[in-house]
Amino acid sequence: MKISVIGTGYVGLVTGTCLAEVGNDVLCLDLDQSKIDTLKSGGIPIHEPGLLEMVQRNVAAGRLHFTTCIKESAAFGNVQFIAVGTPPDEDGSADLQYVTAAARNIGCHMTEYKVIVDKSTVPVGTADKVRAAVAAELAKRGADIPFAVVSNPEFLKEGAAIEDFMRPDRIVIGTEDVRAIALMRDIYSQFNRNHDRIVVMDVRSAELTKYAANSMLATRISFMNELAILADKLGADIEQVRLGIGADPRIGFHFLYPGCGYGGSCFPKDVQALIRTGLENDVTLKVLQAVEAANEAQKRVLLDKITARFGSDLQGMHFAIWGLAFKPDTDDMRAASSRVLIEGLWALGATATAYDPVAMQESRRIYGADARLTYADSPMSALKAADALAIVTEWKEFRVQDFAAIKAALKTPVIFDGRNLYAPSQVREQGIEYYAIGRR
Repeated sequence: MKISVIGTGYVGLVTGTCLAEVGNDVLCLDLDQSKIDTLKSGGIPIHEPGLLEMVQRNVAAGRLHFTTCIKESAAFGNVQFIAVGTPPDEDGSADLQYVTAAARNIGCHMTEYKVIVDKSTVPVGTADKVRAAVAAELAKRGADIPFAVVSNPEFLKEGAAIEDFMRPDRIVIGTEDVRAIALMRDIYSQFNRNHDRIVVMDVRSAELTKYAANSMLATRISFMNELAILADKLGADIEQVRLGIGADPRIGFHFLYPGCGYGGSCFPKDVQALIRTGLENDVTLKVLQAVEAANEAQKRVLLDKITARFGSDLQGMHFAIWGLAFKPDTDDMRAASSRVLIEGLWALGATATAYDPVAMQESRRIYGADARLTYADSPMSALKAADALAIVTEWKEFRVQDFAAIKAALKTPVIFDGRNLYAPSQVREQGIEYYAIGRR
Protein backbone atom coordinates (compact mmCIF):
# COMPACT_ATOMS: atom_id res chain seq x y z
CA MET A 1 0.00 0.00 0.00
CA LYS A 2 1.15 3.55 -0.70
CA ILE A 3 1.05 5.71 2.42
CA SER A 4 1.89 9.37 2.98
CA VAL A 5 2.93 10.55 6.44
CA ILE A 6 2.80 14.29 7.05
CA GLY A 7 5.35 15.33 9.66
CA THR A 8 8.69 13.73 10.53
CA GLY A 9 8.67 14.49 14.21
CA TYR A 10 8.51 11.78 16.85
CA VAL A 11 5.15 10.27 15.92
CA GLY A 12 5.43 10.78 12.17
CA LEU A 13 8.88 9.31 11.72
CA VAL A 14 8.19 6.29 13.91
CA THR A 15 4.85 5.69 12.18
CA GLY A 16 6.26 6.01 8.67
CA THR A 17 9.29 3.86 9.38
CA CYS A 18 7.35 1.07 11.07
CA LEU A 19 4.78 1.01 8.26
CA ALA A 20 7.62 0.72 5.75
CA GLU A 21 9.22 -2.05 7.83
CA VAL A 22 6.27 -4.37 7.10
CA GLY A 23 6.37 -3.75 3.35
CA ASN A 24 4.37 -0.60 2.67
CA ASP A 25 5.66 2.12 0.32
CA VAL A 26 5.87 5.22 2.52
CA LEU A 27 6.56 8.87 1.71
CA CYS A 28 7.23 11.19 4.66
CA LEU A 29 6.60 14.90 4.17
CA ASP A 30 8.07 17.71 6.23
CA LEU A 31 8.33 21.39 5.38
CA ASP A 32 11.48 21.72 7.48
CA GLN A 33 14.20 21.36 4.87
CA SER A 34 16.87 20.68 7.49
CA LYS A 35 14.96 17.63 8.79
CA ILE A 36 14.54 16.21 5.31
CA ASP A 37 18.20 16.86 4.52
CA THR A 38 19.18 15.01 7.69
CA LEU A 39 16.96 12.06 6.79
CA LYS A 40 18.16 11.91 3.20
CA SER A 41 21.77 11.96 4.37
CA GLY A 42 21.26 8.91 6.57
CA GLY A 43 20.57 10.56 9.94
CA ILE A 44 17.45 11.17 12.00
CA PRO A 45 16.34 14.39 13.73
CA ILE A 46 15.24 12.72 16.99
CA HIS A 47 16.68 10.22 19.47
CA GLU A 48 14.84 6.92 19.69
CA PRO A 49 16.57 3.56 20.30
CA GLY A 50 16.65 1.41 17.17
CA LEU A 51 15.02 3.99 14.90
CA LEU A 52 18.12 5.09 13.00
CA GLU A 53 18.92 1.54 11.89
CA MET A 54 15.31 0.91 10.86
CA VAL A 55 15.17 4.14 8.84
CA GLN A 56 18.41 3.31 7.04
CA ARG A 57 17.27 -0.25 6.34
CA ASN A 58 13.98 0.82 4.76
CA VAL A 59 15.52 3.66 2.77
CA ALA A 60 18.02 1.18 1.34
CA ALA A 61 15.16 -1.20 0.50
CA GLY A 62 13.35 1.56 -1.40
CA ARG A 63 10.29 1.50 0.86
CA LEU A 64 10.85 4.77 2.73
CA HIS A 65 11.17 8.16 1.06
CA PHE A 66 11.29 11.80 2.18
CA THR A 67 10.14 15.03 0.58
CA THR A 68 9.28 18.67 1.19
CA CYS A 69 6.86 18.76 -1.75
CA ILE A 70 3.25 19.02 -0.59
CA LYS A 71 1.81 18.15 -3.99
CA GLU A 72 3.94 15.02 -4.22
CA SER A 73 2.84 13.87 -0.77
CA ALA A 74 -0.85 14.49 -1.47
CA ALA A 75 -0.67 12.51 -4.69
CA PHE A 76 1.42 9.64 -3.32
CA GLY A 77 -0.61 7.86 -0.66
CA ASN A 78 -4.16 6.60 -0.84
CA VAL A 79 -3.92 6.84 2.95
CA GLN A 80 -2.65 10.13 4.36
CA PHE A 81 -1.46 10.14 7.99
CA ILE A 82 -1.38 13.58 9.61
CA ALA A 83 1.31 13.46 12.31
CA VAL A 84 2.19 17.10 12.86
CA GLY A 85 2.68 18.92 16.15
CA THR A 86 -0.21 20.17 18.28
CA PRO A 87 1.57 22.45 20.77
CA PRO A 88 -0.44 23.98 23.61
CA ASP A 89 -1.85 27.48 23.22
CA GLU A 90 -1.55 29.95 26.08
CA ASP A 91 -4.92 28.77 27.44
CA GLY A 92 -3.82 25.12 27.42
CA SER A 93 -5.86 24.11 24.38
CA ALA A 94 -4.18 22.23 21.54
CA ASP A 95 -3.03 24.40 18.64
CA LEU A 96 -4.51 22.80 15.53
CA GLN A 97 -3.09 25.16 12.92
CA TYR A 98 -0.65 22.57 11.56
CA VAL A 99 -3.31 19.86 11.46
CA THR A 100 -5.79 21.98 9.55
CA ALA A 101 -3.04 23.26 7.24
CA ALA A 102 -2.14 19.67 6.38
CA ALA A 103 -5.81 18.92 5.71
CA ARG A 104 -6.15 21.93 3.43
CA ASN A 105 -3.05 20.87 1.50
CA ILE A 106 -4.51 17.42 0.93
CA GLY A 107 -7.79 18.90 -0.24
CA CYS A 108 -5.96 21.29 -2.54
CA HIS A 109 -4.04 18.57 -4.38
CA MET A 110 -5.93 15.27 -4.08
CA THR A 111 -7.30 13.75 -7.29
CA GLU A 112 -8.82 10.49 -6.02
CA TYR A 113 -10.36 8.91 -2.94
CA LYS A 114 -8.23 9.38 0.19
CA VAL A 115 -8.39 8.16 3.75
CA ILE A 116 -7.10 11.00 5.93
CA VAL A 117 -5.90 9.76 9.30
CA ASP A 118 -5.47 11.98 12.34
CA LYS A 119 -2.41 10.45 14.03
CA SER A 120 -1.53 13.61 15.95
CA THR A 121 -2.93 13.90 19.46
CA VAL A 122 -5.94 16.13 18.93
CA PRO A 123 -9.01 17.17 20.94
CA VAL A 124 -12.50 15.88 20.33
CA GLY A 125 -14.00 17.52 17.27
CA THR A 126 -10.77 17.73 15.28
CA ALA A 127 -11.95 15.21 12.70
CA ASP A 128 -14.87 17.51 11.94
CA LYS A 129 -12.44 20.40 11.40
CA VAL A 130 -10.22 18.28 9.17
CA ARG A 131 -13.24 17.16 7.16
CA ALA A 132 -14.42 20.77 6.78
CA ALA A 133 -10.95 21.96 5.73
CA VAL A 134 -10.64 19.30 3.02
CA ALA A 135 -14.20 19.90 1.82
CA ALA A 136 -13.59 23.65 1.60
CA GLU A 137 -10.53 23.16 -0.62
CA LEU A 138 -12.38 20.71 -2.85
CA ALA A 139 -15.24 23.20 -3.15
CA LYS A 140 -12.82 25.93 -4.24
CA ARG A 141 -11.67 23.64 -7.03
CA GLY A 142 -15.20 22.56 -7.92
CA ALA A 143 -14.04 19.00 -7.36
CA ASP A 144 -16.33 16.21 -6.16
CA ILE A 145 -13.86 13.66 -4.79
CA PRO A 146 -14.84 11.29 -1.98
CA PHE A 147 -12.70 11.01 1.16
CA ALA A 148 -12.91 9.74 4.72
CA VAL A 149 -11.44 11.06 7.96
CA VAL A 150 -10.24 8.60 10.60
CA SER A 151 -8.98 9.12 14.15
CA ASN A 152 -6.12 6.70 14.86
CA PRO A 153 -4.42 7.91 18.07
CA GLU A 154 -0.87 6.84 18.84
CA PHE A 155 0.12 5.15 22.10
CA LEU A 156 3.90 5.36 21.81
CA LYS A 157 6.26 5.65 24.77
CA GLU A 158 9.42 7.60 24.07
CA GLY A 159 12.32 5.19 24.40
CA ALA A 160 10.14 2.20 23.47
CA ALA A 161 8.26 3.55 20.46
CA ILE A 162 9.27 0.89 17.95
CA GLU A 163 8.24 -1.93 20.27
CA ASP A 164 4.94 -0.15 20.98
CA PHE A 165 4.17 0.29 17.29
CA MET A 166 5.29 -3.14 16.12
CA ARG A 167 3.61 -4.98 19.02
CA PRO A 168 0.68 -2.78 20.05
CA ASP A 169 -1.59 -3.64 22.94
CA ARG A 170 -4.49 -1.98 21.10
CA ILE A 171 -5.12 -0.21 17.79
CA VAL A 172 -7.91 2.35 18.00
CA ILE A 173 -9.71 3.23 14.76
CA GLY A 174 -12.32 5.93 14.92
CA THR A 175 -14.62 6.14 11.91
CA GLU A 176 -17.96 4.89 10.65
CA ASP A 177 -16.85 4.76 7.02
CA VAL A 178 -16.85 1.09 5.98
CA ARG A 179 -14.32 1.57 3.19
CA ALA A 180 -11.94 3.41 5.50
CA ILE A 181 -12.26 0.72 8.17
CA ALA A 182 -11.30 -1.93 5.61
CA LEU A 183 -8.23 0.05 4.51
CA MET A 184 -7.12 0.65 8.10
CA ARG A 185 -7.55 -3.03 8.93
CA ASP A 186 -5.43 -3.87 5.92
CA ILE A 187 -2.67 -1.47 7.02
CA TYR A 188 -2.56 -2.87 10.54
CA SER A 189 -2.97 -6.54 9.62
CA GLN A 190 0.79 -7.16 9.99
CA PHE A 191 0.71 -5.79 13.57
CA ASN A 192 -2.36 -7.79 14.48
CA ARG A 193 -1.51 -11.38 13.64
CA ASN A 194 -1.47 -13.03 17.07
CA HIS A 195 -4.93 -11.80 18.04
CA ASP A 196 -7.23 -8.96 17.04
CA ARG A 197 -6.08 -5.79 18.75
CA ILE A 198 -8.19 -3.44 16.67
CA VAL A 199 -10.92 -1.51 18.45
CA VAL A 200 -13.28 0.27 16.06
CA MET A 201 -15.38 3.10 17.44
CA ASP A 202 -16.89 6.40 16.44
CA VAL A 203 -14.43 9.17 15.70
CA ARG A 204 -15.18 11.32 18.77
CA SER A 205 -14.72 8.40 21.13
CA ALA A 206 -11.37 7.63 19.50
CA GLU A 207 -10.24 11.23 19.94
CA LEU A 208 -11.24 11.19 23.61
CA THR A 209 -9.56 7.81 24.20
CA LYS A 210 -6.06 9.21 23.66
CA TYR A 211 -6.50 12.08 26.11
CA ALA A 212 -8.24 9.81 28.61
CA ALA A 213 -5.38 7.28 28.55
CA ASN A 214 -2.61 9.82 29.13
CA SER A 215 -4.63 11.66 31.76
CA MET A 216 -5.28 8.43 33.66
CA LEU A 217 -1.56 7.63 33.73
CA ALA A 218 -0.71 11.17 34.80
CA THR A 219 -3.29 10.86 37.58
CA ARG A 220 -1.63 7.71 38.95
CA ILE A 221 1.76 9.43 38.97
CA SER A 222 0.51 12.54 40.76
CA PHE A 223 -1.42 10.41 43.26
CA MET A 224 1.72 8.51 44.19
CA ASN A 225 3.76 11.71 44.34
CA GLU A 226 1.35 13.23 46.85
CA LEU A 227 1.35 10.01 48.88
CA ALA A 228 5.16 10.15 48.91
CA ILE A 229 5.08 13.66 50.37
CA LEU A 230 2.70 12.40 53.05
CA ALA A 231 4.95 9.40 53.69
CA ASP A 232 7.85 11.80 54.32
CA LYS A 233 5.80 13.56 56.99
CA LEU A 234 4.53 10.36 58.59
CA GLY A 235 7.81 8.45 58.60
CA ALA A 236 6.35 5.78 56.29
CA ASP A 237 8.14 4.25 53.29
CA ILE A 238 6.38 4.85 49.97
CA GLU A 239 8.14 1.86 48.41
CA GLN A 240 6.45 -0.46 50.90
CA VAL A 241 3.14 1.30 50.26
CA ARG A 242 3.63 0.85 46.50
CA LEU A 243 4.16 -2.89 46.93
CA GLY A 244 1.14 -3.12 49.21
CA ILE A 245 -1.31 -1.41 46.88
CA GLY A 246 0.19 -2.62 43.59
CA ALA A 247 -0.43 -6.23 44.60
CA ASP A 248 -4.15 -5.51 44.32
CA PRO A 249 -5.04 -6.67 40.77
CA ARG A 250 -7.58 -3.85 40.52
CA ILE A 251 -4.69 -1.38 40.89
CA GLY A 252 -1.53 -3.05 39.57
CA PHE A 253 2.03 -1.74 39.65
CA HIS A 254 2.20 0.33 36.47
CA PHE A 255 2.87 4.05 36.90
CA LEU A 256 2.95 3.83 40.70
CA TYR A 257 6.53 5.06 41.04
CA PRO A 258 6.83 8.39 42.85
CA GLY A 259 9.43 10.88 41.72
CA CYS A 260 10.10 14.53 41.00
CA GLY A 261 7.24 15.00 38.54
CA TYR A 262 6.34 13.96 35.02
CA GLY A 263 7.26 15.90 31.90
CA GLY A 264 7.70 15.35 28.18
CA SER A 265 5.62 16.19 25.15
CA CYS A 266 2.47 14.23 26.07
CA PHE A 267 1.30 14.14 29.66
CA PRO A 268 1.54 17.88 30.52
CA LYS A 269 0.08 18.96 27.18
CA ASP A 270 -2.67 16.35 27.08
CA VAL A 271 -3.83 16.93 30.64
CA GLN A 272 -4.05 20.66 29.97
CA ALA A 273 -5.86 20.12 26.68
CA LEU A 274 -8.44 17.80 28.26
CA ILE A 275 -9.03 20.30 31.07
CA ARG A 276 -9.58 22.98 28.43
CA THR A 277 -11.91 20.74 26.45
CA GLY A 278 -13.96 20.25 29.59
CA LEU A 279 -14.20 23.99 30.24
CA GLU A 280 -15.25 24.62 26.65
CA ASN A 281 -18.11 22.20 27.25
CA ASP A 282 -19.06 23.53 30.71
CA VAL A 283 -17.50 20.57 32.52
CA THR A 284 -14.91 21.27 35.22
CA LEU A 285 -12.52 18.32 35.40
CA LYS A 286 -11.57 18.82 39.03
CA VAL A 287 -9.47 15.67 39.32
CA LEU A 288 -7.30 16.65 36.36
CA GLN A 289 -6.92 20.21 37.61
CA ALA A 290 -5.57 18.73 40.84
CA VAL A 291 -3.29 16.36 38.88
CA GLU A 292 -1.74 19.26 37.01
CA ALA A 293 -1.32 21.37 40.15
CA ALA A 294 0.23 18.46 42.04
CA ASN A 295 2.70 17.81 39.25
CA GLU A 296 3.80 21.43 39.03
CA ALA A 297 4.45 21.39 42.78
CA GLN A 298 6.26 18.03 42.55
CA LYS A 299 8.77 19.42 40.07
CA ARG A 300 10.06 21.62 42.89
CA VAL A 301 10.46 18.79 45.37
CA LEU A 302 14.22 18.38 44.83
CA LEU A 303 14.81 22.10 45.14
CA ASP A 304 12.72 22.16 48.32
CA LYS A 305 14.78 19.32 49.79
CA ILE A 306 17.99 21.12 48.83
CA THR A 307 16.91 24.38 50.50
CA ALA A 308 15.69 22.49 53.57
CA ARG A 309 19.20 21.07 53.90
CA PHE A 310 21.37 24.02 52.83
CA GLY A 311 19.10 27.04 53.26
CA SER A 312 17.59 29.36 50.68
CA ASP A 313 20.80 31.27 50.00
CA LEU A 314 22.86 29.02 47.74
CA GLN A 315 25.23 31.72 46.57
CA GLY A 316 28.60 30.19 45.70
CA MET A 317 27.35 26.61 45.91
CA HIS A 318 27.75 24.13 43.06
CA PHE A 319 25.60 21.06 42.40
CA ALA A 320 26.03 17.95 40.28
CA ILE A 321 22.94 16.88 38.31
CA TRP A 322 22.51 13.39 36.91
CA GLY A 323 19.88 13.34 34.19
CA LEU A 324 18.40 16.08 32.01
CA ALA A 325 15.83 14.27 29.86
CA PHE A 326 12.31 13.97 31.22
CA LYS A 327 12.71 10.16 31.15
CA PRO A 328 15.37 7.61 30.14
CA ASP A 329 16.08 6.59 26.53
CA THR A 330 15.20 9.98 25.08
CA ASP A 331 16.81 13.39 24.67
CA ASP A 332 13.46 15.15 25.16
CA MET A 333 13.61 17.94 27.76
CA ARG A 334 10.16 19.38 27.17
CA ALA A 335 8.58 20.15 30.56
CA ALA A 336 11.42 18.19 32.20
CA SER A 337 11.88 18.39 35.97
CA SER A 338 15.57 19.07 35.40
CA ARG A 339 14.71 22.48 33.98
CA VAL A 340 12.80 23.47 37.09
CA LEU A 341 15.72 22.35 39.25
CA ILE A 342 18.40 24.07 37.17
CA GLU A 343 16.54 27.35 36.94
CA GLY A 344 15.62 27.16 40.63
CA LEU A 345 19.26 26.67 41.61
CA TRP A 346 20.25 29.64 39.46
CA ALA A 347 17.60 31.82 41.10
CA LEU A 348 19.11 31.01 44.52
CA GLY A 349 22.65 31.79 43.38
CA ALA A 350 23.98 28.28 42.70
CA THR A 351 25.64 26.78 39.64
CA ALA A 352 25.55 23.23 38.31
CA THR A 353 27.36 20.61 36.27
CA ALA A 354 25.10 18.12 34.48
CA TYR A 355 25.55 14.71 32.92
CA ASP A 356 23.03 12.91 30.70
CA PRO A 357 23.82 10.10 28.24
CA VAL A 358 21.96 11.73 25.32
CA ALA A 359 20.27 15.01 26.31
CA MET A 360 23.23 17.33 26.87
CA GLN A 361 23.12 18.64 23.31
CA GLU A 362 19.43 19.44 23.75
CA SER A 363 20.27 21.23 27.00
CA ARG A 364 22.89 23.30 25.18
CA ARG A 365 20.25 24.22 22.62
CA ILE A 366 17.90 25.36 25.40
CA TYR A 367 20.37 27.18 27.64
CA GLY A 368 23.04 28.17 25.14
CA ALA A 369 26.44 29.03 26.59
CA ASP A 370 25.16 30.07 30.02
CA ALA A 371 28.22 29.73 32.27
CA ARG A 372 26.06 28.73 35.24
CA LEU A 373 25.54 25.29 33.69
CA THR A 374 28.45 23.16 32.53
CA TYR A 375 28.52 19.58 31.29
CA ALA A 376 30.51 16.48 32.22
CA ASP A 377 31.50 13.48 30.12
CA SER A 378 30.62 10.93 32.81
CA PRO A 379 28.53 10.70 35.98
CA MET A 380 31.60 10.70 38.25
CA SER A 381 33.29 13.65 36.55
CA ALA A 382 30.12 15.68 37.14
CA LEU A 383 30.79 15.41 40.88
CA LYS A 384 34.03 17.40 40.70
CA ALA A 385 33.83 20.46 43.02
CA ALA A 386 30.13 19.77 43.69
CA ASP A 387 28.60 20.42 47.10
CA ALA A 388 25.92 17.75 46.53
CA LEU A 389 24.40 15.45 43.91
CA ALA A 390 20.83 15.64 42.57
CA ILE A 391 19.45 12.74 40.50
CA VAL A 392 16.64 13.71 38.14
CA THR A 393 16.39 10.97 35.47
CA GLU A 394 16.44 7.23 36.14
CA TRP A 395 18.98 6.20 33.51
CA LYS A 396 20.13 2.59 33.96
CA GLU A 397 23.77 3.60 34.28
CA PHE A 398 22.93 5.50 37.46
CA ARG A 399 21.43 2.48 39.23
CA VAL A 400 24.60 0.73 40.42
CA GLN A 401 27.20 3.06 41.94
CA ASP A 402 30.37 3.09 44.01
CA PHE A 403 29.07 5.13 46.93
CA ALA A 404 32.48 5.34 48.55
CA ALA A 405 33.77 7.04 45.40
CA ILE A 406 30.77 9.38 45.34
CA LYS A 407 31.38 10.32 48.96
CA ALA A 408 35.04 11.04 48.25
CA ALA A 409 34.22 13.20 45.24
CA LEU A 410 31.57 15.42 46.82
CA LYS A 411 32.43 18.37 49.07
CA THR A 412 29.49 17.41 51.24
CA PRO A 413 28.37 13.77 51.08
CA VAL A 414 24.71 14.45 50.21
CA ILE A 415 22.50 12.88 47.52
CA PHE A 416 19.05 14.19 46.57
CA ASP A 417 17.43 11.35 44.64
CA GLY A 418 14.38 12.39 42.63
CA ARG A 419 13.76 8.85 41.32
CA ASN A 420 14.33 6.62 44.37
CA LEU A 421 17.09 4.63 42.69
CA TYR A 422 18.78 3.31 45.83
CA ALA A 423 17.93 1.62 49.09
CA PRO A 424 18.33 4.34 51.74
CA SER A 425 20.14 2.04 54.16
CA GLN A 426 22.70 1.09 51.51
CA VAL A 427 23.61 4.73 50.86
CA ARG A 428 23.61 5.84 54.48
CA GLU A 429 25.85 2.97 55.51
CA GLN A 430 28.53 4.66 53.40
CA GLY A 431 28.21 7.86 55.42
CA ILE A 432 26.17 9.73 52.80
CA GLU A 433 23.11 11.79 53.60
CA TYR A 434 20.34 10.52 51.37
CA TYR A 435 17.13 12.40 50.59
CA ALA A 436 14.72 10.45 48.38
CA ILE A 437 10.99 10.81 47.64
CA GLY A 438 8.92 9.32 50.45
CA ARG A 439 11.60 6.81 51.53
CA ARG A 440 12.13 6.25 55.25
